[in-house]
Amino acid sequence: MHQAASLQFERVMDELVLWHAVPEDERSPAPAWWWGPAMALFDAHEPMPHAWCSELGLSHDSSFAEGAHALLALFAKQTSLTWPDDFPRKAEIKEDDVRELHPQPLDDSSFQP
Repeated sequence: MHQAASLQFERVMDELVLWHAVPEDERSPAPAWWWGPAMALFDAHEPMPHAWCSELGLSHDSSFAEGAHALLALFAKQTSLTWPDDFPRKAEIKEDDVRELHPQPLDDSSFQP
């Protein structure tokens, strides 16, 4: 297994612990940046550390490939992705932060009849 892939997966697992610490109804969707490290270890059959296996709900003799599959399963039912500012908890939008989108004037000068 490539060392860079292992380090990226380690970062994901650290973030997963923070994400699981947030109550589920306040938690952001799984972040898209987890996808790459999971795909990098999709076929890595080396054993994963026991703590990571537990965090992913896997048996203690699970491989990195099984961990990658468990991470990717988090995306299966998602209908949206999280913004970096909304991780690990959904950001609360204040009424003052909501902006109205106003119609913009059309510029048809590039379309000559």
